[in-house]
Amino acid sequence: MKAALLQLTSGDDPAANLETVAQMVRQAAADGAGFILTPEVTNCISNSRAHQKAVLSSQDDDPTLAGLRNEAKRAGIWLLIGSLALKTDDPEGRFANRSFLVGPDGAICAAYDKIHMFDVQVSETETYRESAGFRPGDRAVLADAGFAQIGMTVCYDIRFPHLHRALAHAGAQILTVPAAFSPVTGAAHWEPLLRARAIETGCYVLAPAQTGLHPSSTGGMRRTHGHSMAISPWGEVLVDAGTDPGITFVDLQIDAVAQARTRVPALTHDRKFAPPDV
Repeated sequence: MKAALLQLTSGDDPAANLETVAQMVRQAAADGAGFILTPEVTNCISNSRAHQKAVLSSQDDDPTLAGLRNEAKRAGIWLLIGSLALKTDDPEGRFANRSFLVGPDGAICAAYDKIHMFDVQVSETETYRESAGFRPGDRAVLADAGFAQIGMTVCYDIRFPHLHRALAHAGAQILTVPAAFSPVTGAAHWEPLLRARAIETGCYVLAPAQTGLHPSSTGGMRRTHGHSMAISPWGEVLVDAGTDPGITFVDLQIDAVAQARTRVPALTHDRKFAPPDV
């Protein structure tokens, strides 16, 4: 299976972002990709909750979701929409950060809401409180894409190995990690975390990413790390997209999953243990 990681610099205009992504999907499909992946918050990157409220939609009405489903159907490809920011019925008015797997017929095969919220102070000038605007999910999702079993995660989830191990135990052969990683944490942790999750589980890890300085109509522009990556089940970096927007291709050999797990069968060696005394 030939996969394509789309690296984007999404702004805060969903319509403009959709036009860019749709063109890239068409190009990746024309170049032979059967599985195409977009980054986290493909439809809108904004630091303004008021702006998000004005431009975002619910899942049933979201034009980005509808447009990309049509692109998947037109091209006859599998599409991982890394995530979309969507309105919900949350009583606090928070959005969903929701990833979608779309089949070659344009149908939604699976949807996953990001579980772990990025609530951190990276530095004195860089603070994130994702849970203030987004409602966390509470369910892991394994999806059957026909050519492979896919465990769906999003960005900050990468720091929680038990989620990825649970997905691997459930049958995942590919772990998807669409992201909009901070440049500071990205430079320090992005590659080693992706490689660790691949090594621990014997899965492919596919991580399409946002990159660069994101245009904003409301000020407060955000910068992201880039470096979309594909990691082999043995932990090798197969591709690194660098920091420019674009399309990066990788050939997936799903048999490599079983080969890696045979060489080091760590998934069969879990043991129960008592917690430490406190």
